[in-house]
Amino acid sequence: MDASARVEAAREKLAHEMRNLVSDAEDMLRAASKQGGEHLGAARERLERSVNIAKSELANVEHAVVERARRTARQTDEYVRDNPWTAVGVGAGVGLLLGLLLGRR
Repeated sequence: MDASARVEAAREKLAHEMRNLVSDAEDMLRAASKQGGEHLGAARERLERSVNIAKSELANVEHAVVERARRTARQTDEYVRDNPWTAVGVGAGVGLLLGLLLGRR
């Protein structure tokens, strides 16, 4: 599985866990409004579990994004080392284009 597929899968899982977290928070609010200690305790446990799962999934997404950024930076570095004059030309072209666009303002 490539990095973009892992990031997308982690994002979907995180979104699912966030929906569960919101649902559990709503349940806890309903239980609190009923003042039922038994219902409130169960809702609080579900909410804590959902928060822990969401934190874990967020850490997974963060790790996948950081890995993808590192890989991209490494590939860019290798390309520039292999093709320095091409990189200089592209950089000069982008700089010229930005200069023209900003000069129009």
